Amino acid sequence: MIIRERPDSFLLFGQHEHALVAGEFARRWRERPNPFESTVYAVANHDLAWREADRGVLWNEEKDRPYSFVDYPLDLKLPAQRRGIDLVEEHDPYAGCLCSMHYARFLLDSVRPEEVEFREDEVGRQDRLEERMAENELENLERNFRLLRLCDGLSLYLCLNEPGDGDGPPPYPGGFEFEGTRFVPVWEDGQTLRLDPNPFSEAFGIEIPYRIIGTDRRQLGSDILELRVTC
Repeated sequence: MIIRERPDSFLLFGQHEHALVAGEFARRWRERPNPFESTVYAVANHDLAWREADRGVLWNEEKDRPYSFVDYPLDLKLPAQRRGIDLVEEHDPYAGCLCSMHYARFLLDSVRPEEVEFREDEVGRQDRLEERMAENELENLERNFRLLRLCDGLSLYLCLNEPGDGDGPPPYPGGFEFEGTRFVPVWEDGQTLRLDPNPFSEAFGIEIPYRIIGTDRRQLGSDILELRVTC
């Protein structure tokens, strides 16, 4: 779950729904990734692990707020992530390798035994999958992985920050940088975003459904975040 906090409520975005929007960024990236369909599938489904978990709301009693993807209990998170990567790999091994790289990278500096074991298992998965790749797939693997992370960050930015808030921080240190270019989000108005410089082949609309939970845990309804990404 991705949580945007307001004074009296929480906006809850499902991570798979956020990932589908990341996939739209990747699909319209002007310099198309190669292989195209496998890379876009990876970006759009990198959070497939959370599709089931995010149907409910798990409350963090200590912090008195819903658990997010940041603090979700490890004994639930790691098995779900592994299942999600398995599902992507079953559909497309190249996409599965990219998703494995994505989750393993988050744990690069972790010393927790369960996270170290998860990371090592995923590195083993990546080695196995890379052995079966064609030369051009291997050559583009790191670039496509960086594109996944960029599109993930752009979509997280939209979920975590109020539309039109130019001061909202990017979710990753260093901002939105790819292939030596730094992309700056610019709000044309409260519903229209562009990146400077423009990396997209066309303008497009995006929709991200979300639920609203009061700080008193009451269900307050649901809505859809509708935005326009312009060139």
